[in-house]
Amino acid sequence: MYNLILTTNILRVMREKKISKADLSEKAGVSISFLNDLTHDNANPSLRIIEAIAKALETPLPLLFDSSDMSPAERALLGEGDSEHLAKGFVWKGAVLTEFQAYQVAQWDRENREIIKKTAKKLK
Repeated sequence: MYNLILTTNILRVMREKKISKADLSEKAGVSISFLNDLTHDNANPSLRIIEAIAKALETPLPLLFDSSDMSPAERALLGEGDSEHLAKGFVWKGAVLTEFQAYQVAQWDRENREIIKKTAKKLK
């Protein structure tokens, strides 16, 4: 479960900062092949590697373990190719919100995930 949370957050931060796997690989000192394995849940990184990735992403280490309820299919859409895979006009962002804002965002999230699922079906 922690790998899912970790990889989801790594992919999200990469997308937000427009960092490719090649750039992250170079900055963190890990191979692209390892990053591919990690983002496909086929790797078990050490804390030292996770720290190197966090530093390369200029992101506090604890934020890479922030909880996510994203499904593997949604995570795959986030991690593949460019932003068009999230459906035109959609982006992934993390935020600190009031309870009311979080409620609103949760409703929008449900609606938008349905659109993303439909997009995923079309891509298959």
